[in-house]
Amino acid sequence: MITNVMENLTGTRNRLLNEISGLSYEQLNKKLDEGTWSISQVCHHLYLSESVFTQAIIYGLNKSNGKKAEPKPVQLAVDRTQKAKAPDMVVPGGAPLELEKITELLNQSRNLFLEFYDQLEDKSILKEKSTKHPLFGYTPLDQWVELIYLHEERHIDQIKEIKSLL
Repeated sequence: MITNVMENLTGTRNRLLNEISGLSYEQLNKKLDEGTWSISQVCHHLYLSESVFTQAIIYGLNKSNGKKAEPKPVQLAVDRTQKAKAPDMVVPGGAPLELEKITELLNQSRNLFLEFYDQLEDKSILKEKSTKHPLFGYTPLDQWVELIYLHEERHIDQIKEIKSLL
């Protein structure tokens, strides 16, 4: 599973960077309408989310009364027909971003996660503990890890959609 996690994290991140590479500043920051995010905002949201997910996993591991939770249907995170409102802490800012800054932020959140994950000697502990997810409720920590790349996959599809409408 660990190899699979790393392959999925790497694969989705490469697809994301491929989708945004070569886009102009205008393309990255154009909003289709007031109720939608620009591509740079989607990427900022992914940076914020990965940072928060990492903090949540660490929190769940460190809770002395951490409990095991039943697995949740986290694959639903990829289904864009199911709309979800982002919690305030992961709503992107409105400031336009350069591609270089977006890439820097995404690398920063991924490095933070990997620094934690690589130091975790016994990754099976992630199945044994949980913390509360805003959509799924108490979710095993290994599924929080899965959600990093599933959530990114969801937003890669969103970016493709935005690009097709620009």
